[in-house]
Amino acid sequence: MTKRDITIQVATQIEHLTQKQIKTVFELSLEAIANALSRGDKVELRDFGVFRVKQRKSRMGRNPRTGEAVPIASKRVAYFKPGKVLKEKVGKE
Repeated sequence: MTKRDITIQVATQIEHLTQKQIKTVFELSLEAIANALSRGDKVELRDFGVFRVKQRKSRMGRNPRTGEAVPIASKRVAYFKPGKVLKEKVGKE
């Protein structure tokens, strides 16, 4: 599912907003989440999940072509932990 697919789906449910307006709101929401994560803040969306930033330690990796050891620098990475309601919805068969 793409950003456009989500915009179209929401637009069919909210008839008094245009697809362009919904796309703008969606993009601003994603930007707000990204900005919060870049500051190191936690973003919690109740029943959906939590976005956080973790610090990965530096380590030694291996070049798959040559087998040579390669140092990998430490870095910050975003991760997502799904909430209870999302886990239940995804877990249904």
